[in-house]
Amino acid sequence: MNLNTTHTGWHQKRPARRRNEGTAILAGLMLLSPWAEAQSFVTPKLPEIPAGIFDVTKYGAVGDGVATNTAAIQAAINAATAAGGGIVEVPAGTFLSGPIQMASRINLRVQGTLQMLPLEKYPGGKADPANFISGAGLQDLAISGPGTIDGQGAPWWPYAKTKGASRPRMIALSSCERLLIEGITLKNSPMFHIAISGKSAQVTVRGVTIRAPASTDPDCPSHNTDACDVKGQHILIENCDVSVGDDNFTCGGDTADVLITNCVYGYGHGVSIGSYTRGGVSNLTVINCTFNHTDTGIRIKTDRDRGGFVHDLSYQNLRMTNVGCPILIYASYEAKEREYRNLTKLTAEIAAQYPAAPVTSLTPIYRNLVFSNLTATVEAGGRAGLIWGLPEMAVTNVRLQNVNITADRPFGIYDAQAVRLVDCKITTPEGVNQLSCTNAHVTINSP
Repeated sequence: MNLNTTHTGWHQKRPARRRNEGTAILAGLMLLSPWAEAQSFVTPKLPEIPAGIFDVTKYGAVGDGVATNTAAIQAAINAATAAGGGIVEVPAGTFLSGPIQMASRINLRVQGTLQMLPLEKYPGGKADPANFISGAGLQDLAISGPGTIDGQGAPWWPYAKTKGASRPRMIALSSCERLLIEGITLKNSPMFHIAISGKSAQVTVRGVTIRAPASTDPDCPSHNTDACDVKGQHILIENCDVSVGDDNFTCGGDTADVLITNCVYGYGHGVSIGSYTRGGVSNLTVINCTFNHTDTGIRIKTDRDRGGFVHDLSYQNLRMTNVGCPILIYASYEAKEREYRNLTKLTAEIAAQYPAAPVTSLTPIYRNLVFSNLTATVEAGGRAGLIWGLPEMAVTNVRLQNVNITADRPFGIYDAQAVRLVDCKITTPEGVNQLSCTNAHVTINSP
């Protein structure tokens, strides 16, 4: 349903014709609910690592960009571990290496360039490659700069959808505690740059620059080169500069207490949740970030076979320029029908035909979402936003406050209840705050 609103009244442009057609009401300024406030956040604990330095060149490493240094770097890590921990230093130069295993109480500090062996020399090749820097069940570890880790990923990227081919992650850590990645540049990973999974906790990623070509780059597109995938509890992402070929940030289920702040995002799929959200995602705040040319700004995606309870999320003080879709929330990620997959052109009439299904333990639930002080311009042909729940499980309790978006296509709100627009200005060729709605209850207070 499209709406014309003024400061003093409202006019419904066309009458509701179907039982599930949305309704919209112009109301006064809404009182703020407790869930709408910024989540409290406790800064994660940093790792405690001894100050002793273990220079990899002392263990036979050569930084000439030619020699393979896997054994020498691993020997330095092993020596530091035997001494109770310390700083494993990669000095100036270019040090080629295959897969290495991290250990507790180790800081892998890169001053020069640590470079992954190229595809043709990487152990296991594309059939069975190990991740580059890996570890599981560790405590007190760090990967730090000011140097660079270079994945030499371009030859790997064409195999993104090749059956039987696999690609290594640059940093893959599982169920680790007190983890710090700081002040380093990561570029051109064969697949994900940072992948932190399992029951990880007390994770800090700060001052990190991550680069890979956009997935739409005509000369060398990178595929699935996620910048920062983090799952766990008590996570801080701050002061990072990211432009890649897939998610700029993403987390899945069993994730809580996340703060993303003061980050700059370029090409990529935006700050995402999903697609697997089983176990839930809660208490996530994104604040004071900018987005330029991202496919989406904020994206939450899942489906009926992988859903969970996603709730109490806050997105504040965000600036987006030339993005594909500033806010994209949906629960039909694996929809096979073409009309449901084209989210840019999805209409209220099409969304109203999406079939219902029984509620199960994996039914996606989205609740208590806040977007405040968000300004966005959308690329030509893009839509202002989309909030699309399920016929059997509507998105509920969503507030957009002081949200200003300019786009060619309308903001769609489908299968959603208790959606409130407060002092918003969503401008499309149809006018201001002319929404597309079905099976939705939307309240608007015009600026």
